[in-house]
Amino acid sequence: MNEATIEGWGDIRQITQKLIGSWSLNRVIESQATMQGIATFTPLDREWLAYREQGDLKLANGATVQAEREYVFSRSDEGFKVFFREDPPRLFHEISLSASPRGGLSGHAHHLCRHDEYQSAYMFLPDGTFVVRHVVSGPAKDYTINTTYMRLA
Repeated sequence: MNEATIEGWGDIRQITQKLIGSWSLNRVIESQATMQGIATFTPLDREWLAYREQGDLKLANGATVQAEREYVFSRSDEGFKVFFREDPPRLFHEISLSASPRGGLSGHAHHLCRHDEYQSAYMFLPDGTFVVRHVVSGPAKDYTINTTYMRLA
């Protein structure tokens, strides 16, 4: 059992509880778009959280569109699992967290979407923010997405 903890985030087994609430999100899809918006984690029961984000996606050509996305998170002994919000939910990836050498907690995952590969990293930082990075590569996709979350008051 991984006993990693960090001040502010607590024990890794409780990370999903620490996510409950609203967060500002700032996303950069390298060379393609940026997005500013709000992400909300809402409990569905003791084990599951609904994740919903919405905001303004500004494309590289200057156009701005409304964007939204939903997932479902579940806790695990080592961190959490992220599912696509479908019926039934389909696993996107599972994150096992450990203490990061730079402070905080971090975890990584891999997901194959047809022939395209997602390498994902979650970093829960000592200042209370967290960052999600997806490096996507394959025949149909080639980009990096960096999203920083800051708790809303």
